[in-house]
Amino acid sequence: MRLNNNIKGAALMTGCGSAYVINDALMKLLFSEISLFQALFLRSMITVPPVVVMAWFAKIAVRNLSSYNKLLLLFRVGAEVCATIAFLTALKHMPLANVTAILQALPLAITMAAALFLSEPVGWRRWIAILIGFIGVLIIVRPGVDGFNIYSLSAVAALILITVREVFTRKLTSKVPTITVALATVIGIGVFSGIMMIGTEWHPVNASSWLLILGAGVAVLIGTFLSVMAMQTGEISFVSTFRYTAMLVAIGIGILIFGDWPDQPTLVGTVIIVSTGIYTFHREQKVSRKATTQ
Repeated sequence: MRLNNNIKGAALMTGCGSAYVINDALMKLLFSEISLFQALFLRSMITVPPVVVMAWFAKIAVRNLSSYNKLLLLFRVGAEVCATIAFLTALKHMPLANVTAILQALPLAITMAAALFLSEPVGWRRWIAILIGFIGVLIIVRPGVDGFNIYSLSAVAALILITVREVFTRKLTSKVPTITVALATVIGIGVFSGIMMIGTEWHPVNASSWLLILGAGVAVLIGTFLSVMAMQTGEISFVSTFRYTAMLVAIGIGILIFGDWPDQPTLVGTVIIVSTGIYTFHREQKVSRKATTQ
């Protein structure tokens, strides 16, 4: 039974990563037809209504939150909005696989932030893994050498901002329902992108663009739900490592749709990031199990 649950969890996590990458690819295609903020605003029209309906059925009320949680939620939404803009800016100007590879360092960045800002214990082995993982990021970004893309700094900024978002998420008390966080996030992104559209040119949206918008919105929702389901199925130490299958999907889609073949530095950096990420996660699980048995 455990093996079956692990297989189910791995399949769900693979589906989650694939859904997010599909969203990224559809948004990248959309940027050739309409502006970034218009695409983001229209995608919000797809993602907001289902979350609002779920929040209504769950009888969620933001006004019932404490002032402390409201402030943290506001900061979290701000970090999420900024991270989304930074990520999509990088995605618009960089190969899909390169942006995805940089974001694969997120577990390492979160572990480091947890140690620095949340006082979570991190041993020297994981610190070395984090350092090596960030070297992998530098290999992909390759600052100061041929092949450097200035927009890779936007991808790094997205990585930092998502890490900040996760720090605020962990500081939220357990009394804040997940659907409340999701509702605040999708509304925040929708409102911000709508404000940014004021005074700018509205590009006509044809049928093919609407299909891309609909596909991206559905892919984001599917990815969100599959992520929750995956973490509730099977052993976390086994299931979580399958998040890196998103990298394979990104490379495949990048080649098939955009004709972007990853170069050697990107592949080398990706292998380093994924390897150190998997090691760090398994090390965390080992330390956690040891602590609970003492």
